[in-house]
Amino acid sequence: MRDVSFLSAALGREMPYRVFLPAEVPAGQRLPVVYLLHGMGGNFRDWSNATDVSRYAAQGLILVMVEGEHSYYLNAAGRPKDRFEDYLTVDLVRDVEGRFPALTDGKHRALIGGSMGGFAGVKVALSHPEIYGFVGSLSAPLDAAERGFALRRWSQWWGFRELFGPWGSEARRERDPFVLVESAEPGVTPYLYLTVGARDPLVDANRRFVSRLKARGFRYEFHVGRGGHDWGEWADEMPGCFARVMETMLQK
Repeated sequence: MRDVSFLSAALGREMPYRVFLPAEVPAGQRLPVVYLLHGMGGNFRDWSNATDVSRYAAQGLILVMVEGEHSYYLNAAGRPKDRFEDYLTVDLVRDVEGRFPALTDGKHRALIGGSMGGFAGVKVALSHPEIYGFVGSLSAPLDAAERGFALRRWSQWWGFRELFGPWGSEARRERDPFVLVESAEPGVTPYLYLTVGARDPLVDANRRFVSRLKARGFRYEFHVGRGGHDWGEWADEMPGCFARVMETMLQK
């Protein structure tokens, strides 16, 4: 395990991330990379602190655990300096591939996220299909951009307005997976692996999104677990998700 940091041009500041590599990498060999995105209120250490995900490095993968703060990994509509999507898809990839023995083509990069990170994975898959070959979305709030004003959630509403843009705006439409899925090209979009717990309040939004994937012919699979919106549910879904990662990335 290594914790490193780099200067992100998109954000104009140092950003940390955590890396796991196999114990030994033969000279000259390059490996697929899996980027792991945490949820709201978390940080780049969450995946290794809450799960045993590090064990997958032994199977020939580089694991990169990303810091996303409270950004939804978006270029924030109301905060021009918060270009987290550019940081994630450009700056971070460039730093990882320059520092570690990583394969540098999109089909050997994967992106897996829980909650907020799962939203980001789907958004990036639809907006930047060339960057990753596989996207795993665990319990994602895919309806986040659809949420309107509610007095009891005033702080969330204001935060989402800063991230997604005003209600009904073009900025919000450009950040809404339910809008993007209608124009994205199914044939070039990464393979999508979506899961959600049966007791998660987000299960209906995920089912609705999956119905659009099916209708438009995207490559995907969808699993409903038994749990709620927590690390226990995500840990349960991790083996199936990584099995598919290995199939889609290591065979190429």
